[in-house]
Amino acid sequence: MPTTSLPHRRWLVPVLVAVVALTVGGGLVAREVYQPPSRTSRPAAPPTSAAATSVEPADQPGPTRVQLTADAAAHPNAQAVRGVLQNYFDAINRRDYDLWVTTVVAERAALQGEQEWRQNYRSTRDGSIRVYRIEAASDDGLTVLLGFTSVQDAADAPDELQSDCIRWRLAFPLTRAEEGWRIGTVPPGTVPEQSRC
Repeated sequence: MPTTSLPHRRWLVPVLVAVVALTVGGGLVAREVYQPPSRTSRPAAPPTSAAATSVEPADQPGPTRVQLTADAAAHPNAQAVRGVLQNYFDAINRRDYDLWVTTVVAERAALQGEQEWRQNYRSTRDGSIRVYRIEAASDDGLTVLLGFTSVQDAADAPDELQSDCIRWRLAFPLTRAEEGWRIGTVPPGTVPEQSRC
C-alpha cells in the first residue's frame, strides 16, 4: 500500500508549488492593477514633443508667456520658477542684460559679459515656452525640464544646427539664492536637444 501512494506524492508537490506560485503572482499583478496611487506618487511627465504648441511658421516663435503643464504647476515652487524663467526669456527678447543677470547665478553671468551676451542674442526671439516638470535636485536646488522655440538669423544659430527656427528641450538647474531662485550653470558637456521648426 505505501508503494502505490508514492507516485501520487511525486506529482502532488510540483502541482502545489505551481498553484502557490500562480496565486502569489496573480496577487502581485492584481495589486499593481487595482491599487490606487499613493498620495506621494507623481503623475508621469507629459511627453516633451517638439510640437508642444501648434504655431504657424509665420508666427514663430509663438507666445512669450511661460506656460506650465499640470505636473509642473503642482510643484510648490511652480510660480517662483515661472517668474524667474519669465524674466530670463523676457531679458533675452528685450535685449536687457541687466534683467538677465538677475535671473542667473553669478558664475553663469561671469561666463558671458554684457558685450558677448548681446552678440550671442542679437537676433534671438524666444517663445512657446513650456515647463514640463520641476524636480528636487541636490543642494536644495531644482531641475526644471522645459522646451521653447527660438528664432534667429541662421548665422547666429548654434554651429551644430544652423537654422532660423529651433525647438529646444533641456533641463535648467535652479539654485536658491537670497533674492530667490536663479538659473545655475549647466554641467560641462551637457547638450540640449534641438530640432528644426
